Amino acid sequence: MTRADVAVVGSGPNGLAAAVTLARAGLTVHLHEQAATVGGGLRGAALFDSEVWHDTCASVHPMAAASAFFREFDLAARGVALLQAPIAYAHPLTGGAAFAYHDLTETCARLGPDGNRWRRIMAPLVRRSTGVTDFLLSGQRSLPRDPAAPLLLGSRLLRHLLRGNGLRTEAARALLTGVAAHAMGRLPSLPAGAIALLLGHLAHATGWPLPQGGSVRIADALADDLRAHGGVVHTDRRINDLGELDAPVIMLDTTPHGLVELAGDRLTPRYRRALERFRYGPGAAKADFLVSEPIPWDSPEVGRAGTVHLGGTRAEMLVAENATARGEAAKEPFVLVVDPAVTDPGRAVGGRRPVWAYAHVPNGDTRDPLPLITDRIERYAPGFVDTIIAARGVSAAAYETYNPNYPGGDIGAGAITLTQSVFRPVPAWNPYRTPLPGVYLCSASTPPGPSVHGMCGHLAAREALRREFHLAAAPSLGPRTGPSAPSSPSRHHEH
Repeated sequence: MTRADVAVVGSGPNGLAAAVTLARAGLTVHLHEQAATVGGGLRGAALFDSEVWHDTCASVHPMAAASAFFREFDLAARGVALLQAPIAYAHPLTGGAAFAYHDLTETCARLGPDGNRWRRIMAPLVRRSTGVTDFLLSGQRSLPRDPAAPLLLGSRLLRHLLRGNGLRTEAARALLTGVAAHAMGRLPSLPAGAIALLLGHLAHATGWPLPQGGSVRIADALADDLRAHGGVVHTDRRINDLGELDAPVIMLDTTPHGLVELAGDRLTPRYRRALERFRYGPGAAKADFLVSEPIPWDSPEVGRAGTVHLGGTRAEMLVAENATARGEAAKEPFVLVVDPAVTDPGRAVGGRRPVWAYAHVPNGDTRDPLPLITDRIERYAPGFVDTIIAARGVSAAAYETYNPNYPGGDIGAGAITLTQSVFRPVPAWNPYRTPLPGVYLCSASTPPGPSVHGMCGHLAAREALRREFHLAAAPSLGPRTGPSAPSSPSRHHEH
């Protein structure tokens, strides 16, 4: 194999972001992916019908519209359209539902007595959205570009979240708690509160978009840019040991467990012990459906939402999420549902459409989630079962087999606790460097953590550029040419 300046292991969004950043700096980059296609959590497949595309992992991408990496990379200029539903997310309740519209004013109007309180929480964050997002999606080791961002966040965490989130109606309280549940951990908590404020305000700012045609469009755009700058993509290429890589610098889009396996006895005992103390969070158990019509929600307005949270009241969500965090199976777990064709009508073909859903379950849970998720949807959408043409369930344990960066089904690649929100994967000023010369960790197990934002890979690559190649200036990430048509869903198979 030809020697490269950099070898990247893993082609999830962070591995791709690292590879793109390094290749644009003029380095020779080889990307190694064990699966047949690139993308990691961005992958998809025609599961039941050759004409209907399913997102097999992530589907909705608030961070792809908001992060500093993707703002400069400019997906739209590369033919990747990020489509917005009129309602970012909905939260059905018994006898009604709560809605977070893209329009903040409409959201406040629909929340009635809590409308002004919602505005006080969200409006200042929306006005300074770039600063707030960049602060939370940074490595948390430098002064924020917008000094007001941490002040806005801190006051709202204390005033609105740790004291019942400051909202009084069940609709508003459930609406915000459902966003906090994306932390997949104990509720309430500071990390969950920060996630609620980040995702909550983005609903009214850059939105909660879906890529037209599926999440894989984002992976394709990144991989295409890598190739355009001389990068080489090796798929069906499992790396079992660091010694297999012929490059002075290695970027690992893996979990700490993956680093331990690849490094073997090369790691110092102290660093190995620190990695082994890294905690993983609850699992996601996935269900994919092929259905004959839109989900028949009890509250028809829910059918206009890009994302739907099924968690019941705030109190019910606290009980379910805290039980799951303790490793106990909740009787009625939190479930997220997406009907992609609501936002992207082209995803429905000939009356058939995909439905994407997952439930929060204990780490390593082996149960088939299909009955559980189906029943949960049926509760708020009577008649849903009659629309199902085909379906499959993927347990939390099986999710790890599909993607090794999801240990026990933990799609966040590490528990979102107060300590691990900042000190990922180990307490260190530079979380990306390892004790091994030229070896860096660039996965969601490093700051700023999970989601499709590319910042873990980009920040790790920036560190490698400074330390290994003595390049202080960040390379440009913008497209060199005008818009181009997105590639088709028939994925690349490269060797």
